[in-house]
Amino acid sequence: MKTIEEKLQGYKQTMNQVQTPPELEGRLRDALQRVPTKKRKMNKAIAWISSAAAALILMVGVYEYPALAYYFNINLNTLSFAEVVEQGYGQSVDKSITLQDGTVVTIQGVIADDNVFRMYYTIDRPAGIAFTDDDFRRYGFENLKGFLTNSDSLGGGGGPGKNKSQFVGDHDFKPVSPFARTLTVTFTEWHNNGKKLSYPITFNFEANKAMKSIIKEDLSASIAVDKGTIHYDYITASPTSTIVKGHYELEEYPRFSGETKLYVNGTEVGKSRAGGRNPDFQLQFAAFPTDQIHSIELVLENFEGYHKINEPISLATPSDRSIRVGEEKLWIRSVTKTDTGYDIVIARNQFTFLEKDNLSIQAGGNVVPVSSISEERPWDLKNGNIMWEQTYSFHTADKPEFLLVDGYQYIKTYNKKISIPVANKK
Repeated sequence: MKTIEEKLQGYKQTMNQVQTPPELEGRLRDALQRVPTKKRKMNKAIAWISSAAAALILMVGVYEYPALAYYFNINLNTLSFAEVVEQGYGQSVDKSITLQDGTVVTIQGVIADDNVFRMYYTIDRPAGIAFTDDDFRRYGFENLKGFLTNSDSLGGGGGPGKNKSQFVGDHDFKPVSPFARTLTVTFTEWHNNGKKLSYPITFNFEANKAMKSIIKEDLSASIAVDKGTIHYDYITASPTSTIVKGHYELEEYPRFSGETKLYVNGTEVGKSRAGGRNPDFQLQFAAFPTDQIHSIELVLENFEGYHKINEPISLATPSDRSIRVGEEKLWIRSVTKTDTGYDIVIARNQFTFLEKDNLSIQAGGNVVPVSSISEERPWDLKNGNIMWEQTYSFHTADKPEFLLVDGYQYIKTYNKKISIPVANKK
């Protein structure tokens, strides 16, 4: 749960972090699968659940929010709720609760789409009592519940209101079901004695005032990378954000996901690093900046790469000069005799990692495996660049001649593009 102090820090961001919701049909199917099936005979309750769920699934194909004008040239992430209403969007709620000390929390209104549920609110301290740092730390929101809805908090932003006693904010949650008729959000307050008080706020939800996604497409596109394939499964572009979800088919989960850029009509909308849980990922971008969509493209700018090293690396003349190995540079900084053998100090770029399996040296005609590897430490080149070095220890009486390593992982430039069909888009 984010504190309001953290929300203030995030207020300058133009896009809240969001996650794409599961499909409603999938949720209903999952719910039906949880109904006991030991006997084919259903009691009345189970029969009602099955019939209702089946009806709702059928309704998914025909239910639509009322038509709304596309408003891409309006950035909802920068507007107050009053300004959102002026543009003709959102649902007014105006539901309040009063805390023990007289502080009033008011839900002004909400906006919903396929990517996020946004709630606008105010917190008014008693007249003449200004907000303090302690207030910012002790207030917050928990999840949002309703029919087919249990949406986690995604955080939010805010700032001072009409005076020092008021805070005006917005808070995002995972998307809610359009079939919910009432929603309950829980506001929390921490007291100095460590006790947390919870205040449920229930309000009517009018789905006919929510906003529908502009584009929701299956992609079935993929990009080959060094250790497998990145699959882009679908895109959801809503009035608040753009979400792309996909999955990895790689030999192993990547150390770093790289950057992907989104272009609309040839103009960069933004770039994103993938988040999620192996093997699934999602990319998060701002809302589309135009209502005339001619082209949508994703460009994988960089991603984890792997370079296989086929030749031994000479250790004959170590120095602080770099050695080009594939697309990266390595520094053999020193080869030093120790009481137990030899230590070799190797430096490389921060996100370049030598393969540890089968790492060894050739010394006296023998192949000697590495016995230990130190923690990495920075090496300042004094020219604006900082490398990272490690000490590799080997048990041998013979002076090392060559370093033997299978390869290295690194951030590789790909610049591979996929185009998203936009036929039949408004």
